[in-house]
Order: sequence, then C-alpha cells, then structure tokens
Amino acid sequence: MKLPCQIIVWDVLPAIRAAIAEELIRCGSAQQDAAEILDCAPSAISQYLSGKRGYRIVFEEDIRSQIRDLAYALHAGKEIDLASRICKICVKMREGEQACGSCEDEDA
Repeated sequence: MKLPCQIIVWDVLPAIRAAIAEELIRCGSAQQDAAEILDCAPSAISQYLSGKRGYRIVFEEDIRSQIRDLAYALHAGKEIDLASRICKICVKMREGEQACGSCEDEDA
C-alpha cells in the first residue's frame, strides 16, 4: 500500500512539473529556460516532454487551467513563488476526485 504522500511525491508532483514544462515550451521557452525556471536539469525537461517522466496523470480542466496560467506567468518573467503555486495546485487536486482516483488505484 502506498501512502498518499508517496503518491504525491512519485506521481502528482512530477506530473505537475511535466505539465508546467509542456506549457512553458508552448509559450516559447527553450528547454534550457524551462529547466532554469523549474530548477531542474535540462534532461528532466526532455524526459517530461517525451513522456518518460511525469506522465501518469491526466489533469481535469480546472487544474490544467491553473497550470497553464502559472506557466504563462513564469514565461512572462513575473515574480512568482513557484513552490507555493505548485502546492496550491496539489491541494486543489487532493480536494477534488482526481487525487482520490489515484488512491483508489492503489487499493485495487
């Protein structure tokens, strides 16, 4: 049995980071710039974009919209507390049915 925190660390956070990376690239950021913004290696961005990392969750539209808004703001160079914004997205997912679906998969 995986604890909810394990699911968040192994599945949810990488999926959020992958979605932010995808949106940053759509905005016109280079992979190197996206890596700097997300404070990760360029190889991680490459893996996010190729689906080798962070691919386990398909986000509901309200979560996808929050991720898109965050990526646009990051691309525009706005000063943002990235950790806080990612936490808010994660909390929103846990409040909805989406995270519960992840937990139910583990119980099966």
